[in-house]
Amino acid sequence: MASGAKLLGHSIHQMLIPLPLGVLSMAVIFDIIALVTGQTPWFAAAYYMIIGGIVAGLVAAIFGLIDWLAIPGATRARRLGAWHGVGNVCVVLLFAVSWWMRRPLPTAPSGSALLFSFLGAGVALVTGWLGGELVDRLAIGVDEGAHANAPSSLSGRPATEGRRV
Repeated sequence: MASGAKLLGHSIHQMLIPLPLGVLSMAVIFDIIALVTGQTPWFAAAYYMIIGGIVAGLVAAIFGLIDWLAIPGATRARRLGAWHGVGNVCVVLLFAVSWWMRRPLPTAPSGSALLFSFLGAGVALVTGWLGGELVDRLAIGVDEGAHANAPSSLSGRPATEGRRV
């Protein structure tokens, strides 16, 4: 089932999701580096990465919602998509709470602030798997007739063209 929102023939949601996942993951990695080394500037870097991840996550969510609305009702894909979307909203909220708690002193986050980030990263692993299930297993966001010899999405030709049977 093709995506509901495309740019140059590709799902906008799928183009955007690496950014918040990568940025929020780096925030957690920076927190771990700070904890291990005792170098507090890593905590400040994580603080700013969280801001970027929240903004990018909210933008990706808009296009994820558009794609979800295009999924037929009463299907496994629709149910998984709902869990994926709600879970990702929880990820953003967990990181937002962490960011809020860090605001007074970004270079010295509390244990609770770190816990919220780590929980957010854990939930993101689950929601990322759900997103993979939607695309890889249920073909959500995949062009109808996609195959190994499909023409470029920029060609304007359907994916079914060039299929060898």
